[in-house]
Amino acid sequence: MKITLTIHYQTIPGQEIYISGSSRLFGQWDVSQAQKMSYQGNGFWKISVKTNQKSGRIEYKYLMKADSGYEVWEWGSNHFIDIKNEAIKELIIDDLWRNPPAEEKALFTSSFSKVIMNPGSNREAVSEIQANQVLQFKIEVPRITSDYKVCILGNQDQLGNWDRKKAFVLECSNDFPLWTGQLNAAELKFPLQYKYGIWDMIKKEVVTLEDGHDRQLPEISMTNSSSIYIKTDSHFRFPLGLWKGAGVSVPVFSLRSENSFGVGEFNDLFDFIDWAKQTGLKMVQILPVNETIASHNWLDSYPYKSISVMALHPIYLNLDNIGPLNDEKLMAEFAEQQKLLNKNSEVDYPEVLRHKSRYYKLIFDQDGAKLFKSNDFKQFFKTNKEWLVPYAAFVYLRDKYKSPDFRNWGEYSIYNPAKIEKLCSPKSYAWEDIAVHYFIQYHLDKQLKEAANYARKNGIILKGDIPIGISPNSVEAWTEPHLFNLSAQAGAPPDDFAVKGQNWGFPTYNWEEMAKDGYQWWIKRMQKMTDYFDTYRIDHILGFFRIWEVPTNAVEALLGHFNPALPLSTKEISHYGLYFNHERFSKPYIRHHLLKPLFGESTETVIHEFLDDLGHGHYKLKDEFNTQQKINQHFLKNIEEEDLDDQNRKIRDGLFDLVANVLFVSTGEDQWHPRISMQKTSSYAELDDWTKEQLNNLYVDYFYKRHENFWYRKGMEKLPVIVAVGNMLVCGEDLGMIPDCVPKAMSELGILSLEIQRMPKNPTIKFAHPADAPYLSVCTTSTHDMSTIRGWWEEDREKTQQFHNLELGNAGLAPYFAEPWICQQIITQHLYSPAMWVTIPIQDLISMDSKFRWEKTQAEQINYPSNVRHKWRFRMKQSIEDLKKADEFNNLLKELIKASGRNSDY
Repeated sequence: MKITLTIHYQTIPGQEIYISGSSRLFGQWDVSQAQKMSYQGNGFWKISVKTNQKSGRIEYKYLMKADSGYEVWEWGSNHFIDIKNEAIKELIIDDLWRNPPAEEKALFTSSFSKVIMNPGSNREAVSEIQANQVLQFKIEVPRITSDYKVCILGNQDQLGNWDRKKAFVLECSNDFPLWTGQLNAAELKFPLQYKYGIWDMIKKEVVTLEDGHDRQLPEISMTNSSSIYIKTDSHFRFPLGLWKGAGVSVPVFSLRSENSFGVGEFNDLFDFIDWAKQTGLKMVQILPVNETIASHNWLDSYPYKSISVMALHPIYLNLDNIGPLNDEKLMAEFAEQQKLLNKNSEVDYPEVLRHKSRYYKLIFDQDGAKLFKSNDFKQFFKTNKEWLVPYAAFVYLRDKYKSPDFRNWGEYSIYNPAKIEKLCSPKSYAWEDIAVHYFIQYHLDKQLKEAANYARKNGIILKGDIPIGISPNSVEAWTEPHLFNLSAQAGAPPDDFAVKGQNWGFPTYNWEEMAKDGYQWWIKRMQKMTDYFDTYRIDHILGFFRIWEVPTNAVEALLGHFNPALPLSTKEISHYGLYFNHERFSKPYIRHHLLKPLFGESTETVIHEFLDDLGHGHYKLKDEFNTQQKINQHFLKNIEEEDLDDQNRKIRDGLFDLVANVLFVSTGEDQWHPRISMQKTSSYAELDDWTKEQLNNLYVDYFYKRHENFWYRKGMEKLPVIVAVGNMLVCGEDLGMIPDCVPKAMSELGILSLEIQRMPKNPTIKFAHPADAPYLSVCTTSTHDMSTIRGWWEEDREKTQQFHNLELGNAGLAPYFAEPWICQQIITQHLYSPAMWVTIPIQDLISMDSKFRWEKTQAEQINYPSNVRHKWRFRMKQSIEDLKKADEFNNLLKELIKASGRNSDY
């Protein structure tokens, strides 16, 4: 068989087109053996090869090579040639270099191909027609649901002669979204004029014809009597515009059902997915669900501080689905406890976990041995052993030593695989206490997979969340410490969430070490995510370019700096006309007149106990209190944070402010970083105007210009590898201080941005209008780190009034509360945004219904980022069962989604 391939690619001198593929014809994917194509003029390239292959598939792809050594591969999955009929003597392929616009690339992710647009059983093998000369059409159209097929309408009998009921219907097989069909070329009259359309399988007619001019095929040349000419097309021109969808965000723990145990469970997702489908929502977004148990108290409710990036949190298990206890008295006891916990308006995290943990141990003792003999468990263990065994050992040792800090675990403080293998052996004294965690994780995996597959089956995307950090006391920090900077703390600079920034206490990543094996740690993590999710949110995507690193002797984040970074030398600082006065610029600026506003009546006590008097109204902190860590340890000696009284808290926080009252922070010999938000310090305020201006110029250059190319390179070293895993749709949480390189990289990688009306990315405006959101984005009213619509409406009367008049276009005084009609206005405004996704928190959706929404407005805020000891306990007021029955509310939501064009079949 002779195979001829032609492609159009406009090159410049020094560039040539090659083809690489699975066959020896194309170098078996060895780029050095790729076949160079011959230039035909006008941007066309051609190659002809001969093969004796009788059957099978040949995969291939095009690439451009430049004299400089630069290579560019075309986008997308591999092209392929299926050789089925050895009678065919000639195959002519009129191909395309694939590089669709970014707006279209997102539709090729598994979120669409496996969920929203999954053709299901609507997959048929392409009919092989009996003809000597065949014309075959191929086009990739991912944007079409299972009730429809792609078709061609044109100026030929075989193409229906433009009769919408006689179109030529294409088929897709296992290669969805590729649609293809064959015509008898001998019966065609050229030139062909045609358009692609959408064929309704029920109505048996074309219901949508693509926009624009007719496609043309002037003529085809087939020199052999037994030939197939393959015409490859691209870009179905949808007249409806770009596809858009709507979703809802809710933490799993916040779901309320009649069958759960005082907390939302994986099993509750089934009914919630039914409700989402009922109202036209296409996505359910949840918070991280990984294991976080470290201290067995409220601190463990923080879902972003996982002790394992692989293990799931035991709190989400549904007890009924594990199986009943044989002891009827115990079952009655648990049933009674379930009723009590389910009546709570909020999640009682420690109590729920205490009772569930007891049940897990009892049911394991009863059924564990039997389960371990099953093929399902054996397969689960085999697939997950690499992370499961160290995790189970970690949890056992955490409880044995009553601490998650592995540094205090004696002989196990340094991870030793051989020792852990022995500890976890069925012959070990600890076997029962370790194996119970295999049992729990098996059921967690099973229940979440079942919920995820149910979502996929119903065309609902389950969207996960990837936390940026791990706990310093975690399985990964214990087993792979070389991958982390365990002496550092990650956080975030100040923003609208937290004016002093955030210190998460996570170790930062050792990216150089991770790069050595091609980021396998991240690849395995992402592969695990694909078991449950088809879309995910990258928490704090800025951390892949640079992370805010806080010194270990600091409590607050104001004394942090970006890492990696290009610190300034004193010589560079002098280029701004500034003499670097170490005492004035890098030491806490403490003057007598600044103390009274901070400490009030306690000023003299503070001076006596914590400061050294340098004379002339100048002070310095005593050595035993010269860091925030030392100060914090002094005030929290033998007590918890929540037990600190108001007076001591005011003194402590004031001392924190004094420590942070500097203009530069140091990370080494002559390495200086401007202190973040230095303009808000009293140290800056008391400088002369000229020095202020020069420092401000330096500050702007350092934070917004100096690192652009540097951070872009750092981000693009790792993100392309990570986001390529699993072909999932990726959304980045890109809030805060955003260098220009971040949106540039996200756009190139097809990562959706996050757009929030109350947090405009343009610093010159107060509110971002949803109508200005880019298409490749997720537009939302609020996040878990923010107040809800109703909560925000009551925070700042002046800002609310401005929003009411200017953003919503309402006249007169703003109502004191965010009435249902106000909430509906805001949500409607978002739904009409051009963003691909509008995802609204469940609290904000329900706020549109006066009978349904919760009277405890402030309790609806999930997290307060400035409070590191916050209790994550929000739970929906209404059960999912009641939500499904709320016809008036559900019809309203469904109509809003439909009217805004966010519930289209294609």
